[in-house]
Amino acid sequence: MSQTDTAVNSTTSRERSRWNATDLGLIAVFAALVAGSALVPGIAANVFGIPITFQTLAVMLTGLMLGPARGFAAVGLYTLLGLAGLPIFSQGRSGLGILAGPSAGYIIAFPIAAAVVGWLAVVVIRRTTRARALWFFAAAMVTSIVVVHTLGVIGIAVNTKSELAQAFLADLVFYPGDVIKNILAAVIAVALHRAFPDVLVRRAKRIKR
Repeated sequence: MSQTDTAVNSTTSRERSRWNATDLGLIAVFAALVAGSALVPGIAANVFGIPITFQTLAVMLTGLMLGPARGFAAVGLYTLLGLAGLPIFSQGRSGLGILAGPSAGYIIAFPIAAAVVGWLAVVVIRRTTRARALWFFAAAMVTSIVVVHTLGVIGIAVNTKSELAQAFLADLVFYPGDVIKNILAAVIAVALHRAFPDVLVRRAKRIKR
């Protein structure tokens, strides 16, 4: 390959990796989706008053649809707006004070989880053609356990001064709901990718990260 071809390919790769108006619009739409999911009344599920909400469904769907960078940006935007004072966290809460509460670990985990499951989604898209919903579900469950639940347990233990074992037991109540929500996220993501392949499928196959 000549130096000219290399330069052209490098320039093309940089141009493709830049976010355009569509990317920014998707980030805004999915940030709004996460915010909307948090406003649905939740049910207090454990002794620490942390509610069961649709947030994890929206976060996983965001990552599965947008990939790592845009997924992180969308959920990160939601998180920053909530910390800045918009009442878009669960139960209409907002502000930096939430970082001192028992749900702080989950909120911190959300942008990270969107990035991780988004990266796994890209891997799945590139390497599989069948049973993609099953692989998406596996990616979402691994991300939920490793990122969301781990940081959630740490947040409970630190902010409530409780023992790690007690925090872990309090977190277990969220697992059945997460299984259901991750199934839904996987199924919805596959359907949307079929309808709108340009959102991530073609991008994942075209751009080498």
